[in-house]
Amino acid sequence: MIRYKINKGVNKPIEFKGLKSQYIAYLAAGLCMTLVVFGFAYALGVSMLLCLGIAVSLGTLLCWIVFSLNARFGEHGLMKQMARRQIPASLTLRDRTVFTRLIKI
Repeated sequence: MIRYKINKGVNKPIEFKGLKSQYIAYLAAGLCMTLVVFGFAYALGVSMLLCLGIAVSLGTLLCWIVFSLNARFGEHGLMKQMARRQIPASLTLRDRTVFTRLIKI
C-alpha cells in the first residue's frame, strides 16, 4: 500500500506533493470536474477512447497549471494578486466635504 506523507505542523500550511494550502483544493475540484466531463461525454455516446483522451489531457493541463501557479505565487500570493486587482487606480472626489468632515471632531 502506498502511503503519502502529509506535512502539517504548528503554524505551517498543509502540504501535499509540493502543493500548498488552497492549491490542493483547486486540484481536487478540477479533477472532479474532469471526471464529470468524462462521465457526461461518455453518457452522450462519445467514443470511450476519445473520452479518455479528453480526460487525460484535461487532467494533465490542470495539474500543470496548478503546479505552475503554486510555484509562481506560493501560499498566499494568488489571493494577494486577486485582491490587488480590485484596488482602484485612483479616487475621484467631486467636492471637499470629505475633508471638511475630517476636521470636525
